[in-house]
Amino acid sequence: MRVIAGKYRSRVLKGPGLLKLRPTSDRLRETLFNVLGPAVGDSLFIDVFAGTGAVGIEAISRGAAEVIFVESNAKAARLVRQNLEGLKIQSAELVETDAVAGLERIANRRVVADFIFLDPPYENSDDYSRTLEFLDSSHLVAAQGLVIVEHYYKATLPERFERLERTRLLEQGDGALSFFRLAAAA
Repeated sequence: MRVIAGKYRSRVLKGPGLLKLRPTSDRLRETLFNVLGPAVGDSLFIDVFAGTGAVGIEAISRGAAEVIFVESNAKAARLVRQNLEGLKIQSAELVETDAVAGLERIANRRVVADFIFLDPPYENSDDYSRTLEFLDSSHLVAAQGLVIVEHYYKATLPERFERLERTRLLEQGDGALSFFRLAAAA
């Protein structure tokens, strides 16, 4: 696993080892950031179900002003910390708790995120719905912000919630990315 582009380009990240994680592939990460483009610069990026931290670290490498990682698994959180320390990254925060609890904590700061990336284990459909429903009802997503969900390409996610609606679906290999925006901003 490596950083694809930006300040930390080609730097190697520690992988999951024996941890039961499914990191976002280099290829899918590259596709994601090609879609997001220069908008990542100076953004607030939240990486939920962070795993190794590769997606959030890619955002930092490409100029995100701040990245917040949310990870509930203690061993995975330690891996995120090791990857950040290995690159000497200090413009990041790690929130060690359940996804929804972490997002609530961040929302209580009265900040809005430009990008929120969700990558729960493919088999945990409850994590997808709980987290998307929370984001739909919160004010954490910026007016022009994006919620990006990585999921198994055969998984069915709702097209629309009360405020969030899917505006794009990209499939690559056995993974897919669903992009959600606030309905008024789409």
